[in-house]
Amino acid sequence: MNRQIEGGGVTEAQWAASSWLQTLPRASATALFGDAQRLVVVSPHPDDEVLACGGLMAVAHQSGLRVMVVSVTDGEACYPDQPAWSPERLRTARAAELDDALHCLGLSGAERISWHIGDGEVTANEAWIAAQLAAVLQRDDLVLAPWRFDGHPDHEAVARACLQACNECGADLKEYPVWGWHWLDPQAAPTAWASATRVALDDALLDRKRDAIQQFVTQTGAVEGLDCDPILPAAVLQRFERNYEVLIG
Repeated sequence: MNRQIEGGGVTEAQWAASSWLQTLPRASATALFGDAQRLVVVSPHPDDEVLACGGLMAVAHQSGLRVMVVSVTDGEACYPDQPAWSPERLRTARAAELDDALHCLGLSGAERISWHIGDGEVTANEAWIAAQLAAVLQRDDLVLAPWRFDGHPDHEAVARACLQACNECGADLKEYPVWGWHWLDPQAAPTAWASATRVALDDALLDRKRDAIQQFVTQTGAVEGLDCDPILPAAVLQRFERNYEVLIG
């Protein structure tokens, strides 16, 4: 697989035309959570968790499941050539955006951990992350981590660390794609994501998730002083504004 995150990527129209995606096995959130006592969502950068599984996070909270959000980096390296958006400013802004997004999802009281690993430096800290996760996780956790072949080095390193930690403590693990939607050929998805399921989001929950996504203004470009294309243009956001979420595993 050529895991390159560049250009416009696979369009939402192409995914919508995928018979495999439209006929994915459906799972209820209740069935997905099973006997888990806590949902732990591990995110390489603030916004990945809300984009990929913000709906499930909200449902977990509504169901009485404890929710923990782990932010591995602060996402400060997304605009290296933009003087108005220095890493220092982005660290503060992106943390505030995540706060606002979680509020939209009803998750203001969720447990939070931030490790402040350098954005783009996750691979070098993979062993440390795995050890920290192993110390935090419990056997009755359900862990949501990035897909291990997502195409972004930070995402893939976090995925490997989560796999190692879950193997050590016996927690269940499922993976969420973020950039996989961008580069994966839909015709290859049945093989790459053979164990995928989709969980429906009702209209009210979808509205809340869309509101949460819009809080990431530095990523959508809804800020002044950004003299380049945003990380999350409309074509990318469409992949995460569907009335369902997809998990692998």
